Amino acid sequence: MATFLYRLGRLSFRRRRYVLLLWVGVLVAAGFAAARAPAAPDDAFSIPGTESQRAFDLLDERFPGSGADGAVARIVFVAPPGQTLTTGGNRAAVESVVARAGSGPQVVAVADPFQGAAVSGDATTAYATVTYSTVSDDLTDATTDGLRNAVENGRAAGLTVEIGGDALTTRPAAGGITEVVGIAVAALVLLVTFGSLAAAGLPLLTAIVSVGVGMASIMALASTFSLSSTTSTLAMMLGLAVGIDYAVFIVSRYREERARGHEPSEAVAVATGTAGSSVVFAGLTVVIALAGLFIVGVPTLTKMGLAAAGTIVVAVLVALTLVPALLGFLQRAVLPRAARRRPRRQQEQDQGRRREQGRAGNGQHRPNAGTRWARFVLRRPLPVLILAVLALVAIALPVLDLRLGTAGDEAKPTSTTERRAYDDLAQGFGPGFNGPLTVVVDAAGSADARAAVTTTVQRIAGTPGVVSVSAARFNTAGDTAVFSAVPATGPSEAATRDLVHAIRAERASVAAATGATFQVTGTTAVNIDMAQKVQDALVPYLAVVVGLAFLLLLVLFRSVLVPLKAAVGFLLSVLAALGAVVAVFQWGWLAELIGLEQTGPIMSMMPIFMVGIVFGLAMDYEVFLVARMREAHVHGENARDAIVSGFGHSARVVVAAALIMMAVFAGFVGATEPIIKMIGFGLATAVLLDAFVVRMTIVPAVLALLGERAWWIPRTLDRILPRVDVEGEALSRPPTPEAAADADADAGTAAGAGPADHVQLEPTTAR
Repeated sequence: MATFLYRLGRLSFRRRRYVLLLWVGVLVAAGFAAARAPAAPDDAFSIPGTESQRAFDLLDERFPGSGADGAVARIVFVAPPGQTLTTGGNRAAVESVVARAGSGPQVVAVADPFQGAAVSGDATTAYATVTYSTVSDDLTDATTDGLRNAVENGRAAGLTVEIGGDALTTRPAAGGITEVVGIAVAALVLLVTFGSLAAAGLPLLTAIVSVGVGMASIMALASTFSLSSTTSTLAMMLGLAVGIDYAVFIVSRYREERARGHEPSEAVAVATGTAGSSVVFAGLTVVIALAGLFIVGVPTLTKMGLAAAGTIVVAVLVALTLVPALLGFLQRAVLPRAARRRPRRQQEQDQGRRREQGRAGNGQHRPNAGTRWARFVLRRPLPVLILAVLALVAIALPVLDLRLGTAGDEAKPTSTTERRAYDDLAQGFGPGFNGPLTVVVDAAGSADARAAVTTTVQRIAGTPGVVSVSAARFNTAGDTAVFSAVPATGPSEAATRDLVHAIRAERASVAAATGATFQVTGTTAVNIDMAQKVQDALVPYLAVVVGLAFLLLLVLFRSVLVPLKAAVGFLLSVLAALGAVVAVFQWGWLAELIGLEQTGPIMSMMPIFMVGIVFGLAMDYEVFLVARMREAHVHGENARDAIVSGFGHSARVVVAAALIMMAVFAGFVGATEPIIKMIGFGLATAVLLDAFVVRMTIVPAVLALLGERAWWIPRTLDRILPRVDVEGEALSRPPTPEAAADADADAGTAAGAGPADHVQLEPTTAR
């Protein structure tokens, strides 16, 4: 692999103008296709294999044309203090608002609260439901303005009027100003790390190209593959982060090879062959983790994973081709300031001295921060290991109280009318009113369908925890009915989950007594089923993803213990990150610092997101850091010295990469959408813990304790495994005369090359 990528890097360097034009063409073509493609479909969510989904399917089959496809506005009225809504003036105001809202365009129906038993027992709260003919995104300005004007009239009459439902719901921005700040922080980290504007800007530029191509491709294929608008969020978040990191590692290796005295073309080729090999394997682990999301069995999640995986593939291709090409245009500009200003004769002398040091094997550099940290850990590996593990375990403890669910209007800020409507309904009708259960009764196999439905309604109404049930509504054939049951507790409470299980447990006895069966669905039941499905899929998902990545790392490092250590470290970091998420978003610790106004259950898909994404990112750092140790060990250093060498060469850039990812992910914490805020916080925390605690601390401590055993592999397995030259052993052989001639030609014709770039003291080699 190293040889192939070496040639690819050299080719991209030599044909840099064509490579640049190729990627510009791909970006333009993808953008044109996205602009001409049909609009993405509305978000559609289904959970195949669950009872709630089967109930929805039965409703579509037995009640054709009755699906709630249109937008809904629930207008909530609250009387002034000390008054009721049934008094003359207040009642007239409510009826006026309902009449005006119902007369607007695109309205299908409106339910008067006084005629539909939608008034609370104390007559202080009421609601009216307005149903529209189309989804919220397709409502015209005249429709929404008419609804708002009707509500303002009610408020002018002295009533408190709020609007729930999805008619006025707008999709919040993904990140806002904090996302821009995150990118700015990433740019600052790059500038500090490289000390060059060109070196700092190149990774940002290539990451933008990667994300641009990926996002445009998703938009172009949205209609064909039914990709919703939320599909691109994960792709943008990950594509930007890894796109920057992959370019950083290749640029860093290029600068290192130039410091060793290699000409630009050779330095680019070696950087692509070595660091590029790590990029390929790191990208594969991320793709495996994302593509493995199909195991959960949720189509929306599968599409999000595949779309993000496609963006990662684009990022890898950009790093292996466009980055070497751009380095051809910026050969000296990406070097440190001191190297750019050094006189030509001094550069020639330094190049010769460094090459001679490399041949003699004594090319040691002044110890940097990474080297000093590695030596510190090596002096006391056991205490460092114990302290780091205990810290992660302590942070992970809140996971024991993890509650999964899906936040609704109750998680929105109190500044939104949807949240205020939710609170008013909960106060007027009880906390369970915002999460009613929909019960679908299939009486096709019963001798007396109506009697069977009546018995079912009575049994469910008598279940402890059910406050009320609605009248059953039959289909045209009279063999299926649907009714609602209101719990006594809120949608996200554990008691509501237990109630759903209790109602479903009565199915067998109801079927035995009546010959009819029933299924429970509704938003609350869907959330409960989703949480259960995620819990059931988590272990198989871990087994498949970690197993495949273990095999990949086994081939990469040719060691049994190193991949095993990587997997265990990942489990520690992901559990600790989940613990931090629970502490903030469920317990409310430090919630005000990130603008979180309401705590609640953790999003059902969050554990799967965390496992998949964090695993991919964790393996990135594992590959980039340990690959340099493996490279030093392969080239003759003992196990302990290889750890120090690996840290000396890669610690600084790994730290920079981690800080960049943290900045990018932390930018999404500023999102108004709680789900995006939670994902951004969780991923930023996971990167912090995995990069600095697991990879930078636990990894060298474990490797120090293992010593040479860390690189042990059974002989039989060593013979079976395919050999991939990630360490660049093949590149250490002297180049052929043709390659040396190519290097001379490249150095002599490089566009924008400085005087020192035209000097070749002798045929260059990779080492």
